[in-house]
Amino acid sequence: MLLSASKTDDTLKNIARELVETVCNNTTIDWTVREAVRAKLRVMVKRILRKYGYPPDKQEKATITVLQQAELIARDWAR
Repeated sequence: MLLSASKTDDTLKNIARELVETVCNNTTIDWTVREAVRAKLRVMVKRILRKYGYPPDKQEKATITVLQQAELIARDWAR
């Protein structure tokens, strides 16, 4: 079953919103250097991707991309 373009766009928007919220709420001042925190975030990102049916073979690259993007704006998120 193929999804319509608008359904796909809505799904991608939902994924993006949930990823931003999750990463933002789970970052700490030193999250970029603490492997335990980074590992926890990777697990959370992968769970969100699976929840929305993101292709398993693309999840690792997407997870890396999300964390790289989060690092770029980490100063604004750290509490």
